[in-house]
Amino acid sequence: MIFARHYKHNLRSILLILFFGLAFVSCSNNETMEDTLMPVATITTSVGEIHLELNAEAAPITVKNFIDLANAGYYEGTIFHRIIDGFMIQGGGLTADMANKSSGTDPITNEANNGLPNDRGTIAMARTMDPHSATSQFFINHKDNTFLNFTAENTQGWGYAVFGQVISGMDIVDQIAVSETTTVNGYQDAPVEPVTILSVTIDE
Repeated sequence: MIFARHYKHNLRSILLILFFGLAFVSCSNNETMEDTLMPVATITTSVGEIHLELNAEAAPITVKNFIDLANAGYYEGTIFHRIIDGFMIQGGGLTADMANKSSGTDPITNEANNGLPNDRGTIAMARTMDPHSATSQFFINHKDNTFLNFTAENTQGWGYAVFGQVISGMDIVDQIAVSETTTVNGYQDAPVEPVTILSVTIDE
């Protein structure tokens, strides 16, 4: 009888340990999954840091492309070359002398149909008139730009793919947005005093 009670007590203890152990593993796996789907990028500029949470769940192709370029050091030495207060700041493709810097990568699929809107503080991919032409250039929305959102899978409706949002450093975005601009080498809205991207680092 004593043995039976002792056995039941041990069995109950073992089951509790297994339950809490599995719950801990499940929690750890969920935290790891969330970290993987929401890596943080730090854009260190000549005027301060911008921290962004990247949404790899909604925009996996775009986030991977951005992370690969960042880890390769591609963005170092590029500038925010197109600045329009009350619209957006664009960077990631030109150097301080307004020369194009090739990423050497193929254009990626436009993921603007992921449901993420071009609201203030979001980061999205820049592109040409071809909806699926984005390579390295990105922009940070300075205000809500609903007209940039996806509406249909055609040339006019594809929109611009949002893949993350600023979580700190929006004051730096605001500072860049009010930079004095001019026309340089045929590029309009170019900064008189370039804001250089010193690095883009990823915390996954």
